[in-house]
Amino acid sequence: MAKIAMKTPIVEMDGDEMTRILWRWIKEDLILPYVDLKTEYYDLGLSSRDSTDDRITVEAANANKKYGVGVKCATITPNAQRVEEYHLKQMWKSPNGTIRRILDGTVFRAPILAKGITPYVPGWKKPIVLARHAYGDVYSGVETKTAEGDKAYLVVEDEKGNVKEKLLIHDFQSGAGIVQGMHNMDASIKSFARSCFNYALDVKMPLWFATKDTISKKYDHRFKDIFAEIFEKEYKEKFAAAGLEYMYTLIDDAVARVMRSEGGILWACKNYDGDVMSDMVATAYGSLGLMSSVLVSPDGNYEFEAAHGTVTRHYYKHLKGEETSTNSVATIFAWTGALAKRGELDGLVPLVEFAKKLESATVRTIEEGEMTGDLLPLFHAEGVTPKKLNSREFLKAVASRLQ
Repeated sequence: MAKIAMKTPIVEMDGDEMTRILWRWIKEDLILPYVDLKTEYYDLGLSSRDSTDDRITVEAANANKKYGVGVKCATITPNAQRVEEYHLKQMWKSPNGTIRRILDGTVFRAPILAKGITPYVPGWKKPIVLARHAYGDVYSGVETKTAEGDKAYLVVEDEKGNVKEKLLIHDFQSGAGIVQGMHNMDASIKSFARSCFNYALDVKMPLWFATKDTISKKYDHRFKDIFAEIFEKEYKEKFAAAGLEYMYTLIDDAVARVMRSEGGILWACKNYDGDVMSDMVATAYGSLGLMSSVLVSPDGNYEFEAAHGTVTRHYYKHLKGEETSTNSVATIFAWTGALAKRGELDGLVPLVEFAKKLESATVRTIEEGEMTGDLLPLFHAEGVTPKKLNSREFLKAVASRLQ
């Protein structure tokens, strides 16, 4: 069979540890036999980022802007222990944060549903899609330690350097501490709002947006006001015509409402809230390995990724030659999402169809009782006895159904 030809490259961003191993296997077993894969490759493994002083991450993000579609493997965001382990020059920032800042988009994460995998929250009958603002806040924050007796201020200057405002954050006269500053941009919040409203209309889901404006009366309240203004001016009639609801509420109230809902909601969150809540939602649906993730920028760029980490424990078992049973579904769906979008943008119907068939084969493998170890305790289907497969065996089982 002739391989499917591609017109435009996908930006391929390789990653770290066990997901890097899975990345290579997915290409070998599931993509390269069928697609004449065209990518512009960037190694975002931690050692590569360190050797290039993290320039490789910026280059990958700019390439994503150039070509419009990227696919990213999970990567390590180093802490102090990782700096020592990898002998790093410094504690590099999150590559995801860097890419999101450059693309200025919204991350949409949705559960990958398979019959037999029952959510931990029994009332959830429909998907909960989480929209995460992908710019600013703590991810591009500035922070430092303070000594006893220090005073920390928030200072705003005009373009000529004149102090417009100087606010005391804290007087550390009673002891040392820490201080942090963060920011956001009206333009980015507006892009976030429009992305969420448009996505809600596309998938026909009610939209809930939540912050903590009762405490953060300027920062979070700005998000609330911008969403309200854009909804009233641009989307109120569209939502009414589609029979959809837009609701703003506090983040703690949103959590309570989500837990007692049946799902079927698009839940929009600020950057940090979305980071935390997406893992909660993914795990509650069964596994972090069953969650798709795409970053959508306002100018039409897409970056697909797995919504989980690098599976460190399995990686060190793999290095010792021990068998692992690592869930690769989210990484497969990162590739299928990128291939489908590339095919859609280039008018390549066979590439779109291939991506959908690979997704179907992946889900069908689980539904027919073959899966990795993390899913085994969650699977309950009448007449189906689940079988645990190791990491490569699962990919081979998907490949057999794809064939």
